[in-house]
Amino acid sequence: MTDTDQKAPLMTLKDVHLRLMSEAGEVHILRGVDFEAGRGETISIVGPSGSGKTSMMMVAAGLERATSGTVDIEGVDFMTASEDDLALLRRDRMGIVFQSFHLVPTMSALENVAVPLELAGRRDAFDRAAEMLKAVGLDHRLTHYPGQLSGGEQQRVALARAFGVEPGLLLADEPTGNLDGDTGEQIIERMFELCDQFETTLMLITHDPGLAQRCSRMVTMQDGILSEDAPAKRKAS
Repeated sequence: MTDTDQKAPLMTLKDVHLRLMSEAGEVHILRGVDFEAGRGETISIVGPSGSGKTSMMMVAAGLERATSGTVDIEGVDFMTASEDDLALLRRDRMGIVFQSFHLVPTMSALENVAVPLELAGRRDAFDRAAEMLKAVGLDHRLTHYPGQLSGGEQQRVALARAFGVEPGLLLADEPTGNLDGDTGEQIIERMFELCDQFETTLMLITHDPGLAQRCSRMVTMQDGILSEDAPAKRKAS
């Protein structure tokens, strides 16, 4: 990688608008969002429910097409890329963690982590999956199914799956929303550790002010408009 590549932002959103149709007519969800994220940054997005936070993340994941503006992640122009191109980018360079764990109930923990790696063509998919489950403290739960795991353990599986490809970008939408305080704290600690290990850029949606402050930057979404807050103070691990 050249010096120029290293300095280039991983993500750039310029004047991004998102309009969707509803029964009541057109809804203007994102209103000229400008946002840039460097490689390895941790950025929290805060704001009231319905302000557009999750919609911005969906646009960043390529799961929702912006109505207008510029969306560029890892050098891919989302406004002109095909659905196949975006799917490949998500597969190879992104990790996504939601409040709900989205595990396949008929697959073991090992299989849930390995299958995306197999789809990516990795011949070491199961070895890599076992390695990542060990990294999140679940090497003793490889053959257990989601229904046999606690909520915290299921989210650890989801975290292992997200980091299997060593993603350039991790999108996390309220990843501790369904967990108790102590369990959520353990998940967050491991998430930040893995972001540091793989130099992954983190975009984190949260309603928890303390968690938001642990990121290196904090931005606020209000009525589809994004504003930069004072730099957050990352809590030492």
